[in-house]
Amino acid sequence: MQISLLEVSSAFIVLYAIIDILGSIPLILNFKAKGEIIKPVQASLIAYTIMVAFLYGGSMVLMLFNVDIQSFAAAGAIVLFIMALEMVLDIEIFNNTGPKGTTSIVPLAFPLIAGPGSFTALISLRAEYQYINIIIALTLNLIFVFFVLRSTDKIKNFIGEGGIYILRKFFGIILLAISVKLFTENISYLFNVDEVKAALEASKAVQTQAQVLSFSWGKTILSYVPQGLHQGAQFLQSIPTLLHPISF
Repeated sequence: MQISLLEVSSAFIVLYAIIDILGSIPLILNFKAKGEIIKPVQASLIAYTIMVAFLYGGSMVLMLFNVDIQSFAAAGAIVLFIMALEMVLDIEIFNNTGPKGTTSIVPLAFPLIAGPGSFTALISLRAEYQYINIIIALTLNLIFVFFVLRSTDKIKNFIGEGGIYILRKFFGIILLAISVKLFTENISYLFNVDEVKAALEASKAVQTQAQVLSFSWGKTILSYVPQGLHQGAQFLQSIPTLLHPISF
């Protein structure tokens, strides 16, 4: 395993855009206004554990349904694309609702932080990046989530609602571009573009060889034409002799 700063930063941006903890600040403040107690350590650790478990065990779940990672990544890229559209266009397509319970666990840790979007992102990233780089990016994200949950009121006062809105738009566009990249790379694998090209080249080679062979056979056949015409002429000349009355 090799640590790549490029892979870590790219995976961090994807997970950051999906988790969107800054965009969830209004929702978290709404929980507090209702008297709910937010436990940053508990919510962060539970969400981290769920996502790490899915990163390593998600492939086993896919195997049960006979689905390969590339297919899931391509489908996940579509989900990421739709979620990016939500962020950019301010529309709601996915309804992130869960059962009532402890707020730090449900719906904060799951499914708000560790939800379908983050699961899809992890599997999609796994098809492109090494595990160590994804783990580092995920750890950094959850550390950031912890600090955000710990200081939601301060962040709101410092950035303001306008700042949160701008960040949501910016990372929505980034996520849109990344989802397109993930989709094109995995869909090309599924359709085996390289194998199709190789098959087409092989077909062209066979066709060219067949044309050369047919031309060679044609030349061979034509070479016998003059000889055949000569023998035919000799036969025609001998016909009168054959038809001449036989004398005794």
